[in-house]
Amino acid sequence: MRKSAVRLALCAILLALCGPAHAQQMGKVYRIGYFAGGAAGPSSPRAEALRRGLLELGYVEGKNITFVYQTAEGRLGLLPDLAAELVRLKVDVIVAVGDGPITAARQATNTIPVVMAASNDPVGLGHVVSLAKPGGNVTGLSTISSELVGKRVELLKEIIPRASRLAVLRDPRNPGTALHLKEIELAGRALGLLIRSFEARSAGEIEPVFRAVAKYRTDVLLILPGALFGIHSKQILNSAAKLRIPTMHPHEEWVLDGGLMTYDANIFALIRRAATYVDKILKGTQPSELPVEQPIKFDFVINLKAAKQIGLTIPPNVLARADRVIR
Repeated sequence: MRKSAVRLALCAILLALCGPAHAQQMGKVYRIGYFAGGAAGPSSPRAEALRRGLLELGYVEGKNITFVYQTAEGRLGLLPDLAAELVRLKVDVIVAVGDGPITAARQATNTIPVVMAASNDPVGLGHVVSLAKPGGNVTGLSTISSELVGKRVELLKEIIPRASRLAVLRDPRNPGTALHLKEIELAGRALGLLIRSFEARSAGEIEPVFRAVAKYRTDVLLILPGALFGIHSKQILNSAAKLRIPTMHPHEEWVLDGGLMTYDANIFALIRRAATYVDKILKGTQPSELPVEQPIKFDFVINLKAAKQIGLTIPPNVLARADRVIR
């Protein structure tokens, strides 16, 4: 009886000691830093994709999770300062969308976990040591976008078989554009295309760039990903439409807004998937133990309204391969 009483007393003491700590852990509100180079603030579809992904895993904003939003609004020079602010605020995890924010985040901290919601080439750009073993505080998802640009060039050539000139619009400040250009040049040479790159670093340079594109008399235009271009997508779409140039865009968002076509992994699905990394990290898994994922599905989306606007007929064999057609 005495031994039983002693055991019960010890159990009671242990429960009393562990109870507050357990309750504190259960009641913890985690702070997630949402970090982007564009205008992806709290009301943006991209931020909503992350919130929805976390909600599905049991994270309720204001209850057990809060967000700290840092977006550069296309001013990529601000990224280092914004990353430093997230570190100062001691967020639990940083979710970085795009290679610019990822680079700034990993340079700002080697202790706070950084989840890549979309990286063009995590290994080539130095974000991780390898896909299987990231090796540091950074992990997440790759878009393998540079590996897809060859296919995008092929699709442009298919819709305009007579095309001989390809223009590429890029913001050279974005990490990864050099990788894109290499792949574009390889694919272009195989298809007999002359390729010229046009650069824009600010909103004021967009119209002059399109005047230069018009002088070049390009047959097709390929737009590379970039926060600046995303913010000013409508201006770019209008400029391309005025020149009646068939255009390949970096994400489906562009095509939904009136662009001609895209071939890419779904950016919203990637950001939503990033929530699973956040969940595992908050539950104690180290980023170095979480392999980087690559997409296995890519969407080819065509906007027939945009095609009609520039007087373009999409060949039936190309149209039949589209995953989605906007009519």
